[in-house]
Amino acid sequence: MSVLLEAKRILRRGGTWIQRWRVPLGFLCAALFILFARPRPATLAIGAPISILGLLLRGWASGHLRKNDALATTGPYAHTRNPLYLGSFIMGLGFTIASGKWWLGVLFVALFLGIYLPVMRVESATLAKLFGKSFQAYAAAVPLFLPRLTPYRSGQEGQGFDQNLYLRYREYRAALGLLIAWGLLVFKAYYLK
Repeated sequence: MSVLLEAKRILRRGGTWIQRWRVPLGFLCAALFILFARPRPATLAIGAPISILGLLLRGWASGHLRKNDALATTGPYAHTRNPLYLGSFIMGLGFTIASGKWWLGVLFVALFLGIYLPVMRVESATLAKLFGKSFQAYAAAVPLFLPRLTPYRSGQEGQGFDQNLYLRYREYRAALGLLIAWGLLVFKAYYLK
């Protein structure tokens, strides 16, 4: 039993480290993906709407999140406990499709799971400490990552989307980053043949 506890402690510590470095790692990975990408008009056309869908999901989620003040169970949080990460995954999926290299997609999925699964577990443990039984009931009903089709109902009235939260958490930076990355892919597709 002590071996299991030690393994959990190591995973938690690793998840905390990854939590701090996930954004810089994301920028590094994006730069490498752009370097190796060979986008074509067809791959750009397929990947763009997928990335936009992920961006919209992130924006919707940020307007429902009140970090450490209230347990988010409304909006996209009624379907998945991690809609921000799901949105990032969908954005990255669209980006890798646009890259025109299938092996970048495989690499993206491996990196995403390696970085974000530990982070999601650490954050779940933090939320369990903050919100106790409310979080336990929510976690039992709502999947960690892949969404459920029907929304979770906690029995309490939730607050709707708040655009001030979107602005407070500076979610518009995800749109700006996506715009820059896509600009580079388009430039590469049309001007660096």
